[in-house]
Amino acid sequence: MLNLILFREKLRAFYARHGNVIIPVLHFAVALLALVLLNNGMGYERRLRAPIVVILLSLISAFLPWGGICVLLGICVLLNIFAVSAEFALITLAFLLVVALLYYGFSPRDSIILILTPVLFELKIPYVLPILVGLGGSAFSLIPLSGGIVLSYILNYVHNNAAPLTNGESVDVAQKYLQMLNGVLLDKTMLLYLLAFSLSLLVVWCVHRLSVNNAWDLGILAGILTMLFVFFLGNFWYSVGVKIIPLLAGLLLSGVLAEIYRFLVFHVDYSRTEYSQFEDDDYYYYVKAVPKITVAAPEPKTQTINTPKRPRKSADEGETKR
Repeated sequence: MLNLILFREKLRAFYARHGNVIIPVLHFAVALLALVLLNNGMGYERRLRAPIVVILLSLISAFLPWGGICVLLGICVLLNIFAVSAEFALITLAFLLVVALLYYGFSPRDSIILILTPVLFELKIPYVLPILVGLGGSAFSLIPLSGGIVLSYILNYVHNNAAPLTNGESVDVAQKYLQMLNGVLLDKTMLLYLLAFSLSLLVVWCVHRLSVNNAWDLGILAGILTMLFVFFLGNFWYSVGVKIIPLLAGLLLSGVLAEIYRFLVFHVDYSRTEYSQFEDDDYYYYVKAVPKITVAAPEPKTQTINTPKRPRKSADEGETKR
């Protein structure tokens, strides 16, 4: 455990020294991954599939904040959908504007959640999202998380229905819009994910803030059990096709990643908890103080192996001095 704590402190020190380089590299990597997955899953706008364009957009993203990267990726999403259906691109634009208004009104710091949600859904490991967001975000983080889930299913719907969307000129415009809205908003699997992730996020956020020992571990466990319960309920009650084995594997992976995150961000020693009580003219204050576990890196020790010996003086020199 001591070695792990020392490793954590070294990571923090490394980030403090090189954060100006790490952050642009992270922005570049996330944008590149998102663009590659978007082109692999859709790629209907050929000009955006060119490697030079992908690299250029990723380089631009390296110098943008997460909110700017959201806007850039949103434009790429709209261009790909517009290549299939102008009407569906308009619906997607309206949805993104609503999410943006809610997002910037309540939770402007969580742009990365809106980016990572479709990415992790495409990678088939989305279950870690509500746990990590509940630990590191707020209750308002529910907005970008929900928006990312809906956006993931919008992209999935366009991918699965590209031909009908492209060749639907003979259908009445109002009926076409209604079909597209029903195809996304009434998707039972999407609604189940929205319910499971929303409840899990709120449970994790509430439990990890409690003034009890091991609150973060309890929050992680409670969030995983909440997701498991909701997905089982959806499978057996509403016949929603969520595969059990990938679900259990994803929840297990979520627990491991959440524990790693907890260790890096919140690692305390409950055995040295202190309680204090004081008052002023208006209030009584009850304070619980839990010390963080920190270990200073040991100073490097130098050890002299060979000491140069002083040359012996000859007997003649000694007699001369006498």
